[in-house]
Amino acid sequence: MKNILITGATGGIGNALVNKFHAAGHNICATGTNLEKLKALEETYSERLKICQCNLSNKEQINELFNYSKKYYGHTDVLINNAGITRDNLFLRMKDQEWEDVINLNLNANFFLTKLLIRDMVKNKWGRIINVTSDAAKIGNPGQSNYVASKAAIEGLTRTIANELASRGITANCVSPGFVNTDILNSVDKSKLDSMIQKIPVGRMGEASEVAEVVFFLSNEESSYITGQVLHVNGGLTM
Repeated sequence: MKNILITGATGGIGNALVNKFHAAGHNICATGTNLEKLKALEETYSERLKICQCNLSNKEQINELFNYSKKYYGHTDVLINNAGITRDNLFLRMKDQEWEDVINLNLNANFFLTKLLIRDMVKNKWGRIINVTSDAAKIGNPGQSNYVASKAAIEGLTRTIANELASRGITANCVSPGFVNTDILNSVDKSKLDSMIQKIPVGRMGEASEVAEVVFFLSNEESSYITGQVLHVNGGLTM
């Protein structure tokens, strides 16, 4: 049994992560901003799961999350940085606030939370850090310079953490989803969805559960020789 902290636990991929790790018998600290959805998680998983509402853009709340997780299960074995936001706009029109909001939550919060939790991993000589990024970091989606920059930076940060901590029994990797069938796609026009699918060699959208399977593998002892990598879960969209 391991102690797992999952950010962005109320989204499509987050829900799949909670389900996968809970089914495997692990303790889970699930965090997000939507209290109603967090409470729904708490009702679904009545044991081995604690919820913590947290705005990761707020450093004080990150500290509170860290203290809450320590109180719940003592130390975190596996950190899954899954939370992320978008504030899309063309580069020339992007407002400073749109840039700062995305960088603060997608990148800076990742740094602050990982730094807090990693000390116990070093002490215990075992840990797994898994950062959920995006194929947007490789493709460079138009209108997402802030989002792309944040995800690309996380991939670089992950490689450095992996390099520094490999000798301590800690691995750090990224899982980079492509087009995944989550609620966010409900707002996308069907013709655009069809066009997106045509670009995927396997001919379909991915499922959140397929992303969760890769994250779960990277959390296990069997993945101990894999670190500093970006694993793309995208049906061949990028190769």
